[in-house]
Amino acid sequence: MVWGQAYWGRGIASFPQVAGTVVGRGQKSHCPKEPAEESEITMAFDKEAAQCPGNCPNTMSQPCKAPKKQAGKKGKGGKAPAVVDAVSLEEMSKEQLQEHITRLRKELDREREERNYFQLERDKIHTFWEITRRQLEEKKAELRNKDREMEEAEERHQVEIKVYKQKVKHLLYEHQENLSELKAEGTLSMKRAQKDHWAQEAELRKEMRSLKVDLKEQELANEVVVKNLRLKQEEEITQLCNDFERQLKEMEAKYNKKMQALRDELDLRRKTEIHEVEERKNNQISELMKNHEKAFHDFKNYHDDVTFQNLALISLLKEQMEEMKKRETHLEKEKADALLQNKQLKDSLQQTQEQVFELQKKLAHYDKDKEALMNTKAHLKVTQKELKDLRWEHEVLEQRFSKVQAERDELYQKFTKAINEVQQKTGFKNLLLERKLKGLLDVLEKKEVELSEVFAASNLEPAALSLVSHKLEDVLNSKNATIEDLQFQLARACKAHNDMLQTLEAKLTSFGIPLDNLGFKPLESPVVGQALGQGPAGLVAVPT
Repeated sequence: MVWGQAYWGRGIASFPQVAGTVVGRGQKSHCPKEPAEESEITMAFDKEAAQCPGNCPNTMSQPCKAPKKQAGKKGKGGKAPAVVDAVSLEEMSKEQLQEHITRLRKELDREREERNYFQLERDKIHTFWEITRRQLEEKKAELRNKDREMEEAEERHQVEIKVYKQKVKHLLYEHQENLSELKAEGTLSMKRAQKDHWAQEAELRKEMRSLKVDLKEQELANEVVVKNLRLKQEEEITQLCNDFERQLKEMEAKYNKKMQALRDELDLRRKTEIHEVEERKNNQISELMKNHEKAFHDFKNYHDDVTFQNLALISLLKEQMEEMKKRETHLEKEKADALLQNKQLKDSLQQTQEQVFELQKKLAHYDKDKEALMNTKAHLKVTQKELKDLRWEHEVLEQRFSKVQAERDELYQKFTKAINEVQQKTGFKNLLLERKLKGLLDVLEKKEVELSEVFAASNLEPAALSLVSHKLEDVLNSKNATIEDLQFQLARACKAHNDMLQTLEAKLTSFGIPLDNLGFKPLESPVVGQALGQGPAGLVAVPT
């Protein structure tokens, strides 16, 4: 379609001028014998020849073929038309006029061919334009239909939005009513639980005061037991001191004998080794002195012989000199070996001296231990005197212990009775709280099922559905917080009961009472899958 429009524009811009020129020329060419008309045709032809299709202003997509052939002919005889045009028709010869007429007829035939060609191009472009215009009208009609369908769909969408808004308003109203009912029920249940909690807290405070009194009495009894244990410990300490003193004496005698024997043995070994080293060194020194004197004497004789003998003996003396050097190197090696042995003996002597120094240190430590033993004996005498006093106090405390034991039995009976009462009360309260919690969970499940059915039937938009779901989640979170608070209170009461039972068992164990027929069992967590904490409960009294 775009190609047709461009082609149509180019053809329309150039077609009327060319068509008019062809028709004009055809009309004037019917009378070629008239001189005036022939001159006008010749001038018009010359003007158009200057605008040959080689420089044609026409912008058609396909250039005309006829002008190209004529342009070739003009190229061959380009000089002739200029000569003819310069001469008027009256002055032309017969041959020139005939040539001019044949040329004009050829130009006329070419222009007719061009006219037919341009008419065909015009018809083709017109058909393209008609087809394109028809397609444009069809597309405009389709666009109008689509606009009408979009308007109708928008109207239907607005009606559906109004209907859904009305449904959401009804659901929100029902949701607000349900929320108000649930809030009222929650406040009532919270008030009841708070009253029960206050009453339970008051009872437990009373029990805590009584337990504190019992605890102080138990602490007094524990102090008596601690004193007895201290007396027993001091007796064991005195016995251990006696045993250690006896062992210390035995070890002193044993190690004194070993140290004296080791000292004598080391002294003897050191003396013998020193004597052997001295003898060996003296022998080596005497041998070295003899060898050096002999070598010196030989060297002196050799020097005297060299000064008095002939030059013929020089070679012999050189050989002797080499032998002496070898002997000297050998003696140097023996001297180095002797020095190395001396160094080794010095090292062994140093080790022996270090051992002697360590033994002296042990002897100094032994003296310190002996002084400490004397101080311990003096302290033992003082401790024995204190032991006599403590034994007298022990007899007095045994009499008091028998009296306190009788009071302990009476308090134990009272304590077991109080524990039974507390266990019955807490068990009944736990049962009530579990039933309330179970009822609330059933109601919550029913509400969730009803709400899911309402959401499924209402077909709400995502935005409205998210708003309703958020509000519902807030309500459920508040209810869950209430449930968790009640569960925490119940678990706290169970933990307090278990802590009290553990305290009782510890006290009975400390007093030597068996736990076979106690009759109390620890309570488990009311929530399935949840264990009670290991820390102390808030209701357990802390001993002061």
